[in-house]
Amino acid sequence: MSRVQLALRVGDLDGSVLFYSRLFGVEPAKRRPGYANFAITEPPLKLVLIEGDGDQRTVLDHLGVEVEATEQVDAATRRLQDAGLATFEENDTDCCYAVQDKVWVHGPGREPWEVYVVKGDGTSLAATAAGLSAGTCSCGAESSDASATATPTACCTPATTKVGSGGIVSQAG
Repeated sequence: MSRVQLALRVGDLDGSVLFYSRLFGVEPAKRRPGYANFAITEPPLKLVLIEGDGDQRTVLDHLGVEVEATEQVDAATRRLQDAGLATFEENDTDCCYAVQDKVWVHGPGREPWEVYVVKGDGTSLAATAAGLSAGTCSCGAESSDASATATPTACCTPATTKVGSGGIVSQAG
């Protein structure tokens, strides 16, 4: 079963867990330092809460589609590339306390979307993988590349992106 993912950066993780447990009538599927996620059956939703600064309001961190198999991530990658969208792939990355394969794209408003599969339990909130160079992933950081559009990046999204009239046209990392 595929489901949409909504990842929020929250100022009060404990209060947010309590609120969303009451709102959806379920407890978190995973709870780690600075992180919680809910696997909600109805409506089908993966709600991710990432702890931000204590005084900040809740903001969108990123969006996603969770799928069941790496082959679905690969198919989404081909479909997105065939549609002319710039993609960024991560395989066997340890992010959000899960080992994942994923592909990232950005919408015209620079909102980050991932299509991903969870392959197992992980140990890190920030991305780590053998193929990723330092600075490739930056949970919530802003790009310092002056030639790129400065935009907050979500957990595991490329740190810099360049925007064209049709959305993201290239990514640096």
